[in-house]
Amino acid sequence: MNVILDTKFPGLELYAKGKVRDVYRIGDRLLIVATDRISAFDYILPTGIPDKGKVLTQLSVFWFDFLREIVPTHFLTSQVDEYPAAARLYSEELEGRSMLVMRADMVEIECVARGYLAGSGWKEYRETGAVCGVPLPAGLLESSPLPEPIFTPATKAQSGHDENISFDAMAKITGADLAARLRDLTLKIYTRAAEYAKTKGIIIADTKFEFGMVKGEIVLGDEVLTPDSSRFWPLDTYEPGRAQNSYDKQFVRDYLESIRWPKLPPAPPLPPDIAARTSEKYKDAYRALTGREL
Repeated sequence: MNVILDTKFPGLELYAKGKVRDVYRIGDRLLIVATDRISAFDYILPTGIPDKGKVLTQLSVFWFDFLREIVPTHFLTSQVDEYPAAARLYSEELEGRSMLVMRADMVEIECVARGYLAGSGWKEYRETGAVCGVPLPAGLLESSPLPEPIFTPATKAQSGHDENISFDAMAKITGADLAARLRDLTLKIYTRAAEYAKTKGIIIADTKFEFGMVKGEIVLGDEVLTPDSSRFWPLDTYEPGRAQNSYDKQFVRDYLESIRWPKLPPAPPLPPDIAARTSEKYKDAYRALTGREL
């Protein structure tokens, strides 16, 4: 089973390199290639997760199609035979883990929707009774459902943690009108996706979206509703008052905590069984949500 940690495509212009994705510029379009890299605690680990990039890409493609009536997206195609000729030279490496998209002027805000109390939201609630300035009822437990989904934006960080901010702080960055439109769109997308996922046995506890502008129109971009950008919990084992089983990389974080890694470089490699089980969790989420095999 091949694990792709890096990409090199002579003749294509490398436009950007993220924790997981390598992005190439082809004219006025971008080719986004999802590698099998995995990051935890803000460090890229030296061990890849088999097929992770394929899950991220194909699940995003599924959601782009599912959500197309709610919001335009930057997605053009994931069919390699429809790519420009320069990219088709690398069809074997690109198959299943890449997509061609429109270039968009991205909004420098992570648009986060939370339907349940988990992660940094749970920590903040215990300290203040609110999440990102949104007051919540007293007495909620870890993993409790919220009375209604809330919008909790964050600033994007190329390295290190994204920083949660209030809606008012976001409005100062983007302008009040755009902030309100992105908030409403984020909650609409999250609600529709969460309702669907529940019918497939998955709770989407929270997720983050990225939006951009193309010719003055808001488009949904980057990855969408994947185990990297969302907390997916199995519905059949869900129980408020504790941390939940998950389909995401929490399994990797738990392993790293168990070996008492101080969260400083160098990041440790993952044992083969941890990498393989993480891969299965990602693929399980894909199968459950799409009804397809990878």
